[in-house]
Amino acid sequence: MEKTVLPVLTDTGFSASRRRFVSGISTAAALTSMGFSSASLFAANGSKRPELLSGSEFALSIGLQAVNFTGVDRLATAVNGSVPGPTLYWQEGEAVTIKVTNTLDVTSSIHWHGIILPTGMDGVPGLSFDGIAPGETFTYRFKVQQSGTYWYHSHSGFQEQTGLYGAIVVLPKQAEPKAYDRDHVVMLSDWSDSAPETIYANLKKQADYYATNKRTAADLWLEIAEKGMLQTWQDRAMWNKMRMNDRDIADVTGRTYSYLMNGITPDTGWLGLFKRGEKVRLRFINGSAMSFFDVRIPGLKMTVIAADGQAVQPVTVDEFRIATAETYDVVVEPGCEQAYSIFAQSIDRSGYTCGTLSADTNRLATPPAMDPPPILSHRDMGMAGGMDMNMNDGAVMDHSQHGMATMSDTNVTPESKPLGMVGEGSNQAIVHADSETGFQVDMRAETPSNGVDDPGIGLRHHQHRYGRRVLRYADLRNAYPTIDQRQPSREIQLHLTGNMHRYMWSINGIPASDASEIELQYGERVRFTLVNDTMMTHPIHLHGMWSELETGDANHLPRKHTVIVQPGSKISYLVTADAVGAWAYHCHLLYHMPGMFRTVLVN
Repeated sequence: MEKTVLPVLTDTGFSASRRRFVSGISTAAALTSMGFSSASLFAANGSKRPELLSGSEFALSIGLQAVNFTGVDRLATAVNGSVPGPTLYWQEGEAVTIKVTNTLDVTSSIHWHGIILPTGMDGVPGLSFDGIAPGETFTYRFKVQQSGTYWYHSHSGFQEQTGLYGAIVVLPKQAEPKAYDRDHVVMLSDWSDSAPETIYANLKKQADYYATNKRTAADLWLEIAEKGMLQTWQDRAMWNKMRMNDRDIADVTGRTYSYLMNGITPDTGWLGLFKRGEKVRLRFINGSAMSFFDVRIPGLKMTVIAADGQAVQPVTVDEFRIATAETYDVVVEPGCEQAYSIFAQSIDRSGYTCGTLSADTNRLATPPAMDPPPILSHRDMGMAGGMDMNMNDGAVMDHSQHGMATMSDTNVTPESKPLGMVGEGSNQAIVHADSETGFQVDMRAETPSNGVDDPGIGLRHHQHRYGRRVLRYADLRNAYPTIDQRQPSREIQLHLTGNMHRYMWSINGIPASDASEIELQYGERVRFTLVNDTMMTHPIHLHGMWSELETGDANHLPRKHTVIVQPGSKISYLVTADAVGAWAYHCHLLYHMPGMFRTVLVN
């Protein structure tokens, strides 16, 4: 019998009646006013409350699920009927077996993000396995070698955008380095009623299609009043030459996204409970497709105790940025029984999601106002050392005057200079490939800034303006000594490249479809230096191996699986090639991944 193929999503455009970034379902709001708990709201959303599954054997089913986040009925790609999928609790040192059945009419997969495992269990179709065919069951088996907060998601098509993601909590063999009394998972994500294929097509047609903060005539007059006519004219001419917008912070925004916390919209709000005097651990996971969030809890300090699942030396902050695919564990100590707002605003301030941390189910917190939208600067164009930058207008440039050498994806040191000391990062010259020319690249940073010290666009002045200390990568120190303290044998410098105007993404100007593999030898220690030749922020994820971020202390390099590379900046980390096989290496922004992707082959 022929199967009936149901569309996962259909595009409805932007009607005037659509509720924007704080959108939720009217039914949910009504239920809340009648005193129903947040658990009941999943029924109103069409999706059941995510299960909490523990043990060593799991059965997961991928299928279509009716949902309604914005007042419009849609079909999501769910795991066991919920969005997010079940939260999986594993035990460090145990072997787990996960049987995943695909009930969709298309191939699917699950990638265990940040989990160290054999390449055949990594869940990347076409690289580590064939994917899970419609109607088939694939069995994942591996030993859990770590503890901490992680997550899982599809690596097939755009299924991650349509709901296929969930949390993983791996309990440690030994007691945690910092005790706590209560534990909550906080999964952040983005949802659109438009099909992801439609979103991607819109971006390809017009890169700023979803922009919400474009300049107006009033902005121009304000800028003239502040800078004068001449400086304003020069600034506008520069941006026009680049065909870029200094307010183009996020590709996909609250114009189409509703931002969720544990699958619940902000007008309803997720609720986490505590008792007075308790220490509460919050496990933040960014399971979004395209969104960076800036997280704070007004009235509470947050002590960061883990980054990407790995314990770090505690650092107390008021705010932190969490990129797509990153995780942070924080401990908070509510001093009284008031309700606190867990507030996560998008990087471009086009929307937010929020929840409440409360001692009383009847006391809900009011979220704070969003911060002003950020504006890009010369620093974000790779002008850290001055006004030195190349801008391509689509024509091949003469590189003879720049002394540029040809680089491949596997190039090592660009010149015969000794490698920088471990922890200090790269001291190599910035060398641009001949492939970084032409219509596929519209900018090259010649003097990139140090991304380790930078909290990021829109956060750099928060200490001065608001008295809020913001987490930087430079604040992170691993809780335990660096295991492999060898000096790297070579350095691989990779450039994150693109043409924003045409919405084209690549590495070293070469899209994934035309690129060769990055080859590593088993056991070698390598420094990866990433140079961001774009004005977008990119979260870069290496599968199968830790990326040990060089934050200044060689003895305590923080181990991450996803690393933010700031616009016009560079960052470096060390990798020990201790996992044989083919591994994915890519930007974790879903619509950048088709071009900004490489295969790392460990021989």
